[in-house]
Formats: sequence, structure tokens, C-alpha cells
Amino acid sequence: MRDLNEKCAVFGIFNAPDIASRQAYFGLFALQHRGQEQTGIVSTNGKKIFFHKDSGLVSQVYTEKIIKKLSGFAAIGHNRYSTSRGTDSKHAQPIIFNNTVAFAHNGNLPSTKALEDFFKKNKILIRENSDSELMAKAIGFYMKKGNSLSKAVENAYPLFTGAFSCVALSTKELVAFRDPRGIRPLVIGKNGNEIVVASETCALRTVGASFLREVLPGEMITVSKNGMKSKILAKQDPKFDIFEFVYFSRHDCLIQGQSVYQVRKNFGKMLCKENPKLKLDVIVPVPETAIPAAIGYSRESGVPFEMALNKNRYIHRTFIEPTQASREQKVKMKLTVLRSLVTGKKVGVIDDSIVRGTTSQQIVKMFFNAGAKEVHFLVCSAPVKFPDFYGINTPKQEKLISSQKTIKETCKFLGATSLSFLSIDGMVKATGLPKNRFCLSAFNGEYPLPIFEHEKEIKYDSLKFKN
Repeated sequence: MRDLNEKCAVFGIFNAPDIASRQAYFGLFALQHRGQEQTGIVSTNGKKIFFHKDSGLVSQVYTEKIIKKLSGFAAIGHNRYSTSRGTDSKHAQPIIFNNTVAFAHNGNLPSTKALEDFFKKNKILIRENSDSELMAKAIGFYMKKGNSLSKAVENAYPLFTGAFSCVALSTKELVAFRDPRGIRPLVIGKNGNEIVVASETCALRTVGASFLREVLPGEMITVSKNGMKSKILAKQDPKFDIFEFVYFSRHDCLIQGQSVYQVRKNFGKMLCKENPKLKLDVIVPVPETAIPAAIGYSRESGVPFEMALNKNRYIHRTFIEPTQASREQKVKMKLTVLRSLVTGKKVGVIDDSIVRGTTSQQIVKMFFNAGAKEVHFLVCSAPVKFPDFYGINTPKQEKLISSQKTIKETCKFLGATSLSFLSIDGMVKATGLPKNRFCLSAFNGEYPLPIFEHEKEIKYDSLKFKN
């Protein structure tokens, strides 16, 4: 809960004269949950490209004056959650190469060796570029040779070894493409002549577009004045990240043909079925992601559902980090318990995941301080035991509590009466999709794409297998 962050959101629109950048703004606003620290929009009028990027929330970065300057019929946008490279706006996307192409990336390349070798072979100097910057540079390299954007992407595609759902824009074309595993989401929509691509379906509805389909794993979509074309660049081997269902995607979205809201309700139902002997007086979700799961658990068990944990809706990112402020104080700023609903009761608290465990520990303490008789912590995903290398900002493995402690030890750390996780098979069953369609690496350590030099960071023989 809140210790995992999706790194990025992407958005693109074509054939939207005079309103492309405005639509991009609304699309990025709908995708704010996927990246809350930096944002950027690039537009084109067919002759030039225009851009604005900065640190902050979408509502903070753009003004009416800025949007009007981003003129044209096409635009792409990006929201970013900053990682080790910091919050400086110079790392914000879309990345612009040679004022001819803009590129935005959701995902991560665990290794950039193929790209580095390519630039070395072509005697091109690279400095401390991120994976996204190297991808943009490779596309730009082929465009400088006279290729169209779509042809440049096709040529550079084999160099991209990792997880990526991307949009790119030239003065003539908008291109969207996805890695062969389709680890991160990417969808296509249509509103009249407008073609829209976005990380999630919620962004399509925000700009009035209807959902057409997902961009297929290994597929490239090209949109130009001649219409929309599809080309398969690699054989697909779907391994969609199940964490999109657990936590990242907005619950009003469709993924893989499934309602995220319904899947999360199913998580709660499965959690109840796997723990039938638990005696509770009330079910309380940790807002917002766990609310559907708590509804599902309540309906399956017959235990009353209550919103007894209140979230301050005005807490977003802050630049104020006073050294004396403890994690406990920060949790209290965000969450408060309604005492009258839990005093003297056996409370089942449902959350989407446990990462470090420190936030969960404070939540348990808050319920006991509010007079709860028992606090049973229920998690609607399996124990997170392994870091992600495909576009989620996870702590190192030694910081993941479930990789260091057994369930019994984790329960003691939390101070809870009991602790229950949903099984991996229960998670998969709740989606209604086959297990082989998913990336489950955060839970089972089975990485569907090579993680190269990161292999040495992973330990498979610690306490996590004693759970």
C-alpha cells in the first residue's frame, strides 16, 4: 500500500485540430494515479513541434496560456513518478530528439546493453542516459537517415529489451507500440476522426472516445492522415503484470476484457473463501484501492462493510518533508479511524498489498487505539517477495517484509491479531484469465523477461519460502 509506485502513464491523440493538447491534458488528468511528480505534453501542427514539461501534478503544471501555445492536430503526453534520477523536470517526458520526434515510455528496460552496443558500433556518444532517453535516441537515429517515424520505430524495436508501452510523435505520424509480453497496458480509442491511445480506458472516456481494443503485445499502431495501420513487429507471448489488477489501474477501467472493479471484488470473495473460519464483526477497507475487495469480502462472508477508515482527499505529493515528521505522523495526516464504528469490535482491515509493512503497522495501531477488540489484517494479494524490474518503483528485496519474515513474524511486526494473504492461485482465479497470461514475478520470482545484471540482487533461499 503506497510503497509501490507505477512509474508512468502515456497518452496520445491524432486528428484533433485545435484541441489536441487540451485533450491530452484531460487524458493525463485521468491518468494522474500512474505518475504524480512530473508531466509533459508535446504537440504538432504538421510543421513544428511544441512542448511543455515540468514537475508537479497535471493541474499544477498547465495553464490555459500554456495549452493554447501547444497548438496543432496531434499531441502526446506523459506522467512520471520520479525514481533514482530525482524530481528535476529535465527528466520529465516526452523526450524530444532533434526537434523532430517526441517519445514517451511506460515500463523499464532491465538492461540497455543492446542499445549501448548499437551506439558504440555507430560511434555515437552517449552519457548517463536513461533507458527511455536511449530508446528515443535510437528512433531519432533512424529518422535522421530519412526514415518515417513508423519505419524508425520498426528498425529500432529489436534493441528494446524489456517492458515498454510507448507513444511517439513526429510532424506526420503518431506511433504506439508494445513489448512482446505486453507487461504494461496500452489501449486504443476513437471519437469521430480522432484516434486516441492511452495507458488505461479511463483516459479514453475522459476525452469522449470509445474503446476499440488493446494494442497487442509486439504490435505497432501507426496513425497518420492516411488513417490507422497495424503491424506486428514481434511474436506475442502475453505476460501481463497482475499488479495492474491488484493496485495500479483505476477500478473503472477494463483490462484484458475484464472489469478491474469486478476483479477486485473477486479478490475479496476469494480471500474470504480461503479464510472461512475467521470471525469478524466488521470489514473495513484501506482506501481507495481495497474498497472493491472489501465489498466482495463482505458480501461473501455476510460481515457488515463500513468505511471506518477515512482518507484525507486533499493529500497529494508535497515538497515539505520536515525531518521531525515520523512515518506515523504522515499516516495520521492521510488516514483517521471512525471510533464509533470499531470500538469493542473484531475488525477485518483489508488492503491491496503489504510492501515494507511500516504503513500497515501504523494502521493496525490506529485501530487498536480507536478501541478495536481485535484487528485482523487481510491482504487481497499474495506476499510481495521480489522487486520489479518492468516499470514499477519497488524497494530492494531486503526492504520487502515478506522476503525477510514469515507470515507469523510479519503479523507480530504489524501487531495484528491475525494476518491473511490471498494465494497466487486465488489472485489468478479472481481475474477469470489463464495463469500463463500473467507476470507474477513480484510474488513468485519468475521473471518472464531476462533481468540481466539484476539477477545478482535476487535471493531465492531466504525466509520467504517458509511462509
